[in-house]
Amino acid sequence: MSNGTSITEFHLLAFADMQELQLLHFWLLLGIYLAALLGNSLIITAVACDHRLHTPIYFFRFNLSLLDLGSISTTLPKAMANSLWDTRAISYLGCAAQLFFFFFFSAEYFLLTVMAYDRYVAICKPLHYGTLLGSRACVHMAAAAWGSGFLNAVLHTANTFSLPLCQGNALDQFFCEIPHILKLACSHSYLREVGLLVVGACLVFGCFVFIVVSYVQIFRAVLRIPSEQGQHKAFSTCLPHLAVVSLFVSTGIFAYLKPPSTSSPWLDLVVSVLYSVVPPAVNPLIYSMRNKELKDALWKLMTGC
Repeated sequence: MSNGTSITEFHLLAFADMQELQLLHFWLLLGIYLAALLGNSLIITAVACDHRLHTPIYFFRFNLSLLDLGSISTTLPKAMANSLWDTRAISYLGCAAQLFFFFFFSAEYFLLTVMAYDRYVAICKPLHYGTLLGSRACVHMAAAAWGSGFLNAVLHTANTFSLPLCQGNALDQFFCEIPHILKLACSHSYLREVGLLVVGACLVFGCFVFIVVSYVQIFRAVLRIPSEQGQHKAFSTCLPHLAVVSLFVSTGIFAYLKPPSTSSPWLDLVVSVLYSVVPPAVNPLIYSMRNKELKDALWKLMTGC
């Protein structure tokens, strides 16, 4: 194949050598997908219907659940279909659409940065909370996160699929991912996309530093709380957030910036699942299900009270 225009489809080979486990993969992926779908849908509905949750932190969690639903719906349904029907193919346009929406919903990380700022203002500058995080400011910050995801998606999708592909059409992954597409590119034709990935990784790292600095300030403020119960409650809310952010950043950077000598199909698959599937599935539990106000709203929603 001389270039990308001659390719009409790609083949996703992540599970190609495990045909006897196809149904197991399908049921496992289906369970994860249904859990993410149920958890995030409940949060979206509860926040939308309960006026007590119309506050900045729940507004951001509402947006986070929307992004989580979009992110996991971009990758898992096609992987489940391939496992169920024992197929490998994804069309060229389908691959481009999958890549676009995957990067678009990666705005989740920018939203997590905004949520860290929200907690910093609420704990460290409570007297200025209403001023710094009014309804208009919250909408602007959420829109900036969504807009950054859209811009990121347009740049990477256009740049990646403008590359000439000379190494076939097989991707050792369960969804269309840039590093695996770059392996099919002609020699020296992918340097521009690599540059974009490096810039993106630096931006993600900058957000991570901002989150860490925000939580350092939060922890300093929490340690001044005289009640041990209050300290424990604050720490139990902050630490899971940092754990998921750390997992998302470390696996994402490793997936996109690891040297080719360390690459292997199994390692790539595990890392991709960790940063693309696990966070949308566990975010409802980590960020919301531990919250008493939201649990009360969910209970009212499910019981009809």
